[in-house]
Amino acid sequence: MPKSVLITGCSAGGIGFSLAKSFQNRGVTVFATARDLSKMSGLEKLPNIVLLPLDVTSPSSIADVVEAVKAKTGGKLDYLVNNSGRQYVMPALDADIEEGKRMFDVNFWGVLRMIQAFSELLVESKGTIVNIGSIAAYLHSPYSSMSADNQFRSRVLTDPGIYNASKAALHMFDETLRIELAPLGVEVLTIVTGSIETAILTNGPQPKVSPSSHYYSLEKDIKERAKGNDGYKRMKADEFAEGVVGDVLRGATGKVWRGENATATRIASVLMPMPVMDRVLLNGTRLENPKS
Repeated sequence: MPKSVLITGCSAGGIGFSLAKSFQNRGVTVFATARDLSKMSGLEKLPNIVLLPLDVTSPSSIADVVEAVKAKTGGKLDYLVNNSGRQYVMPALDADIEEGKRMFDVNFWGVLRMIQAFSELLVESKGTIVNIGSIAAYLHSPYSSMSADNQFRSRVLTDPGIYNASKAALHMFDETLRIELAPLGVEVLTIVTGSIETAILTNGPQPKVSPSSHYYSLEKDIKERAKGNDGYKRMKADEFAEGVVGDVLRGATGKVWRGENATATRIASVLMPMPVMDRVLLNGTRLENPKS
């Protein structure tokens, strides 16, 4: 029986869509999921791909998908790829806490829901959990900052603090999960994702800064960052997916850094002094004098 993988967040234009194609091309049976089946248009034409509706914030939706996978695989799942993600760009003082909670519900709690629901299928197959993390977990960037460091000869797109926090939480969770699941024969792989060309920024809630905010003069900049209109280089999602699928199928565990600026961030997070990192992350944000 061929290996099987379930991937969350497979809407066209995103990482999940590209991962589904790459796994399918390697002969893996793919369960591709999204809240709206119509947004996965194109995948239904490929053999060995099953499209399923899934909302990772809904226990009943997850339960339905578990039953569908069990029926197809006989109660096993080789790979669970938690890719669903939500973005939120806003200075901390102006952030809508409820919106932040909705983001955490997808980026962190949704991952835990999926792992708990599919745990027995993964234990049965001695499978692997793949969580799509982010370099944002290592970069304490303002609202939606762009950082430049000539030593890297490139620019690093990072993300707002609340989003960063959701990814940092996921990374720490993965380290604990890896230890807890080892006795059960289940591996955990964290993909530390660099800058990738996807629709996550354009699909997220658009920021609206109040005229009374300390950052109101930066609203235009914040909105442009939220749309991803920054001109910085990003890796194509298909190229990223090919690398990740290769990592998964060769049995990689722990952390793997992939995507534009991932290597630079890995080095900087270890070797760059905090004051220097602060200056790098402030560059281009106009936060030195936000009222101007």
